[in-house]
Amino acid sequence: MDWTAIGVSLRLAFWTTVILLVFGTPLAYWLAFGRGWGRSLVEAVVALPLVLPPTVLGFYILMATGPRSPIGRLYEALTGRLLPFSFQGLLVASVLYSLPFAVQPLVTAFRGIDRRLLEAAWCLGSGPLATFFRVIVPLAGPGFLTAGILSFAHTVGEFGVVLMVGGNLPGVTRTVSIAIYDEVQALNYAAAGRTALALLVFCFVVLTVVYSLRRDVWAVWPMKS
Repeated sequence: MDWTAIGVSLRLAFWTTVILLVFGTPLAYWLAFGRGWGRSLVEAVVALPLVLPPTVLGFYILMATGPRSPIGRLYEALTGRLLPFSFQGLLVASVLYSLPFAVQPLVTAFRGIDRRLLEAAWCLGSGPLATFFRVIVPLAGPGFLTAGILSFAHTVGEFGVVLMVGGNLPGVTRTVSIAIYDEVQALNYAAAGRTALALLVFCFVVLTVVYSLRRDVWAVWPMKS
């Protein structure tokens, strides 16, 4: 097995999960409890990676972070490096592509909370922040765990976006899925089979854990049922 590629995949999945939980939680909270017509538009944007081909999404991310784009020029001016085909660029792409896998379970968990408990907390003088950490977070605990596990697992197995934005740089952007692709291209099916089997077992264990936590997690994704 390519342990360097496995290390890159695990590092990418870890930081993607951390970023998604930090920034996805307030977004999910607004989608669950907010009001206004703009919420439906944001929900559609969040869910877009579920139906959009990864190569299409990867192409647009590549164009948006390239040296001719404002984001790419700003990053190059600050760091002196290009954002595409770097670990940082790959991290940005992974966060965008895995966004629904973190936000959707959190929205489902937040919407499942009995609002009478929130109203009781407010009547007892609890502020919004205290209510969130003392009432909402404990009640939505399985949702946070599901979001973290799905985000991590989905990032580990991603291929199309990784290839488009990260390329194939050993030790930098060469992930497990890219390593399997390379082994197949080299007709080394035994090595590709061992790595693919490890990914298959990993995904099976992850899904078993997720379904044991929240059986309704897929309810927000009709195409998965």
